[in-house]
Amino acid sequence: MTTDTPGARGDARAFRVALAQIRPRLGDVPHNLQAHLAWVERAAATQADLVVFPELSLTGYFLRDLVPEAAIRADANDPVFAQLLQASRSIDIAVGFICEDARHRFTIAAAYLSEGALVHLHHKVYLPTYRLFDDSRFFAAGSQFRAFDTRFGRMGFLICEDAWHLSSGVVLWQDGADIFLHIASNPGYGVRADLGTLANADDLQLINRVYAELLTVWVAHVNRVGVEDGVTFFGGSSVTDPNGREVARASLLEEAMPSVTIDRAALRRARTTLPLLRDEKLDLVIAELERIRRAR
Repeated sequence: MTTDTPGARGDARAFRVALAQIRPRLGDVPHNLQAHLAWVERAAATQADLVVFPELSLTGYFLRDLVPEAAIRADANDPVFAQLLQASRSIDIAVGFICEDARHRFTIAAAYLSEGALVHLHHKVYLPTYRLFDDSRFFAAGSQFRAFDTRFGRMGFLICEDAWHLSSGVVLWQDGADIFLHIASNPGYGVRADLGTLANADDLQLINRVYAELLTVWVAHVNRVGVEDGVTFFGGSSVTDPNGREVARASLLEEAMPSVTIDRAALRRARTTLPLLRDEKLDLVIAELERIRRAR
């Protein structure tokens, strides 16, 4: 795990983010809520400005028929969500959970909370059904990617499988996101040839570096740990800067909370050196994609 010096609290140019690499208890929302509140308190005590939790951090991942029981509403009338909103008065919070809407549809969701209010709600768009995943059997899919403004700059959510589709990041980038919050429940499988780490741990770091370097954005990636139904989630949470350099990394397999200062001035330096945002031909991309869509 690596860290750097703290940033000033509330300074929109530089702020400190804590990566809450936790081990949620499957289906036990009351227990997980109390754990979240404890981690939030711990992050605030270290002078962090934002704490980011993994995908489905309030519930665990392999819920299957427990989905309706573990779901909450994303508003102040829900007793679980209300406590998280209250906690966000001391520190911004990004949290993963099962969201139930007014018509009883369930989605894998991520919420950004700040100063007691819901700033943004993202519903996971891409629901994997390969290997050991079966998301679309139990969840509805989200239908949009939107960047959103925070007191620390414009951000965007990627929930696990969302990040494996390059178009997701490109849409957020073009919508003004300078900081990606990539939250995940990635299980470990495969061992690298040198036996040094899990093969897909390398995959995730590569994905984060590609987004960071080619889009000149900050990427804060938080992956959970723990075991469910014999499946191990490996952690390895990280922050990657707009030059593609990893500036923080959590250990594998253990709960941890590394923190690092995100200096938004790094965006200017990276985009001056590598002006890909300036040179992107958005109208051309839209026209060509529309041509391909029509041809299909």
